[in-house]
Amino acid sequence: MARRLHVLRGEVIRPPLCRFRQRRGCPHQVHGCPVRIFWTECTALILLGFGHRQVIRDRERNNAVHHQNSVFHSLLKHIPWDRFADLVKSYKADRGVRRLTTKSQLVALLYAQLGGASSLRDLEAGLRSHRVRLYHVGATAPARSTLADANAKRPAGVFTELFALMAGRANRALRRGLPDSTYLIDSTGLRLNTLSAEWAHYRTKVNGAKLHVIYDADGDRPIYHAVTPARINDISRAQRMPVEVGATYVFDLGYYDFDWWAKLDQAGCRIVTRLKKNTPLATLEDRELPEGSAILLDRIGTLPRRQAMNRRNPFQNPVREIQVQTDTGKVLRILSNDLDAPAEEIAALYKRRWAIELFFRWIKQTLKITRFLGTSENALRIEIAVALIAFLLLRLAQATQDAVPSPLTFARLIRTNLMHRRQLKALLDPEPGPAADRNQLALQWAAA
Repeated sequence: MARRLHVLRGEVIRPPLCRFRQRRGCPHQVHGCPVRIFWTECTALILLGFGHRQVIRDRERNNAVHHQNSVFHSLLKHIPWDRFADLVKSYKADRGVRRLTTKSQLVALLYAQLGGASSLRDLEAGLRSHRVRLYHVGATAPARSTLADANAKRPAGVFTELFALMAGRANRALRRGLPDSTYLIDSTGLRLNTLSAEWAHYRTKVNGAKLHVIYDADGDRPIYHAVTPARINDISRAQRMPVEVGATYVFDLGYYDFDWWAKLDQAGCRIVTRLKKNTPLATLEDRELPEGSAILLDRIGTLPRRQAMNRRNPFQNPVREIQVQTDTGKVLRILSNDLDAPAEEIAALYKRRWAIELFFRWIKQTLKITRFLGTSENALRIEIAVALIAFLLLRLAQATQDAVPSPLTFARLIRTNLMHRRQLKALLDPEPGPAADRNQLALQWAAA
């Protein structure tokens, strides 16, 4: 074999040393020719690559490979991993863990939410096929039995508090500096199978849970959530919700409780809700109606002094009733403790309550919140908390780009490109081809 091999332009790249080359020697220099040589003991295989190939070098002018994070990796950057580590340590979630850390559990469940994994087997297969991508985010691919045990036994408070922490931080990023806070309160039902009957039994052959949410209408995100069996009344959970002094709270008839209304009023909160048809109001003053509007009645009055079973009504401050006729002809009795705002503003605030209904429909259609991987109460709490974290990640990631304004379209593009190496702002752009290098020689077949 010749001591030096020549090609059209320059010399071949030096291959790894072998015993044959150690005996014979082979001077070399690096060049850009597409020729590649694979050495065996006594044979050299020469492969010709056709087309252009980009050469990328680092600061020391050595050949380097450009690294592009996956879309999943870019989303996970919005998680405060340092605070998450503090929560894991506080709850001792990783004590005695040998295989699956709490971080890997969170990453796996986020992959299931964003990627649409429908079962533990589907999730296990998907994560195993992307082990290299998981390595770059510091996680491992779990076995389905290990993940099922972690969902059933790991403290759900780690994930619940992580969501609360991220929701607080997202307040500055998503509310766009609006001074007033308008919060919507509601719950949605979650149908469960018979495997959850031990804790979620509702009635004969029906098992279910409720997701209670406080939703920031201006920031377009939930700020608080709780999970209870479906048999728990909405107002029972609302009485334990945190109250922000001076905020506006909008809710429906499911939270019809004068004691709770009095608590909100004492905290300086503005209340916008509905009055039942059979609730009388002692009129103190009638207001003039705006011309050309759907307002039918605007008056100030007081609620009954006594409730059921002759209990005293603690909410005796004057309130305001506004009757509005909807497009379908239905008349709504809207109640508020705001005696000064225009009637149209109060009616518009109650109309904004529809935003939380859209939120519930969005997460049920886009995320995995109707069919769960686990059946225990702890597993359900973890999965719902992770689903809401995934919603926050989508909202925060969408705020970093302006190419995709629709949240639903953005979520679909994320799902399609979740493990691809692409930038979030370029999800709609076609993938670029290989860049041309002037120092490379393109070899083509000669015409016969």
